[in-house]
Amino acid sequence: MTAVAEVPTEVAPEQGPRVPGDVHMWVFVLGDLVIFGIYFLVFMAYRVKQHAAFVVAQHHLNVTTGAVNTLVLVTSSWFVARGVQAVKERDVARATRLVRAGAACGVLFALIKVAEWSVEISDGHTLGKGTFLACYFMFTGVHLLHVMIGLIVLGIVLRELRRPEPRAWFAEAGGIYWHMVDLLWVLIFALLYVMR
Repeated sequence: MTAVAEVPTEVAPEQGPRVPGDVHMWVFVLGDLVIFGIYFLVFMAYRVKQHAAFVVAQHHLNVTTGAVNTLVLVTSSWFVARGVQAVKERDVARATRLVRAGAACGVLFALIKVAEWSVEISDGHTLGKGTFLACYFMFTGVHLLHVMIGLIVLGIVLRELRRPEPRAWFAEAGGIYWHMVDLLWVLIFALLYVMR
């Protein structure tokens, strides 16, 4: 009796919906959002206790500058989202242009934020001048750190786009991080600049 060799069968990949990017990036992003959520809750507790002082300090912020920075970062996220879509469509040249445009908006955001800090500090509105300003510099400082990390992530995505076959999930993971940075800024803008 002769043994029949078994031929391995290829399993077709699932065609159902999938979570974009990489699970590790999602874990990181969700963890970061939880930490910022705790910061925001602490901010709101202080705001309730020191409402009058918060409103007075808040008037020193330039809402127009905050709104321009919001527009710049939302535009940046749009470029990155379109860039990720271009990677999926295998249009690497367009993806590269779009991700670069998103990164350029990120740099512009950082420059506007540093200019805004310079104005606040030169007007005497510094970290030690009350709880609201301490929260303002802490939130915007930690967020700016996230922007800088995000620019590094976008740089890594651009390097990935130089590969003969760029991985779409890789670009998605970078996009997920960048969109988190955008979401955090929208929340910070609402809390610090808009809410009275």
